[in-house]
Amino acid sequence: MTKQQIIDTFDPSQPGLADATIFGLPFSAEQSEIIIIPVPWEVTVSYGAGASDGPEAVLDASFQVDLHHQEFPELWKLGIYMDEAPSHWKTNSDKYKELAQPIIQALEKGEDLNHHPNLQADLATINKVCRDLHTEVKEKVLFWMNQSKKVALLGGDHSTPLGYYEALASIHDTFGILHLDAHMDLRIAYEGFTYSHASIMYNALQIPQISKIVQVGIRDFCEQEVAVVQQSKGRVLINTSADLQTEAFEGKTWATQCDEIIATLPQKVCISFDIDGMYQWYAPNTGTPVPGGFSFEQATYLFNKLAQSGKEIIGFDLVEVAPGETDWDGNVGARMLFHMCGVLAKNNGMNTGDPIQFPRK
Repeated sequence: MTKQQIIDTFDPSQPGLADATIFGLPFSAEQSEIIIIPVPWEVTVSYGAGASDGPEAVLDASFQVDLHHQEFPELWKLGIYMDEAPSHWKTNSDKYKELAQPIIQALEKGEDLNHHPNLQADLATINKVCRDLHTEVKEKVLFWMNQSKKVALLGGDHSTPLGYYEALASIHDTFGILHLDAHMDLRIAYEGFTYSHASIMYNALQIPQISKIVQVGIRDFCEQEVAVVQQSKGRVLINTSADLQTEAFEGKTWATQCDEIIATLPQKVCISFDIDGMYQWYAPNTGTPVPGGFSFEQATYLFNKLAQSGKEIIGFDLVEVAPGETDWDGNVGARMLFHMCGVLAKNNGMNTGDPIQFPRK
């Protein structure tokens, strides 16, 4: 069937099709405007685990997402397709995560890896395997972008989007990152791992096409990260949770704060959303939770304002969703993913339908 024939016969009010792609949609990759690349990876985690299972948890929960979204009621008709991650990504994640644990344990005991040549060799191996992953992610992103698809990345831990940013940098001369997170992720080779989840934004700064990183919701950082910010000469801007809340307590609205955040971004923007940026009850099983944060609605409001601002959203990643005993984390991740797809589509001139206005009086 043609795409239009599928649209005409598909009932979006029914539960998602179990044998379909993400959100239960019936479209093929070729028929879909948005491609989601899952990256089930968490080799360098040193605290909570489970992020490598995040893409699968989001996929499973996505079938329960109602497609008639208030902001984007026609979004589903564009087609959203989740690509298949190569099987060796998850296999390597499990294998090299286990290899990394003795290294992390030695460092946590204050030991010098120079006295452990076997651990040094393992560290070099892990750094190479992580670099290989980022290269493969870059190639996969470019494969779909070269077919005029809008591409987003679904992690995995926060190390996973580096190849995605490299792909964007090969297409766009300059762009910025709107980074929502509890952490700055500006550590330099954290625990010796060049591609640590705690180093993603430091590694992003090594990409010259990334002109600015604007961080929102930050509430945990180290002295080294502060030094990186101070030495960035305005290339990294920080909106800590404490500063945003203080302004709110003193009367500044979230609308004004969003306008001010957006004004500091360059014309082209990629969104990077670590789920731990939100209050912990939205993602109780995420790997490195920190008290404080922002709400689901605050995040979606910021994205909506960005989409309407005249800036160009060139992509996004959503990372650090980790499933627990229930499907709550995946449920929150799936709904945020759907909203972010709507923001990306609408900002890029695709027809997502007119927002639904409900009678309130």
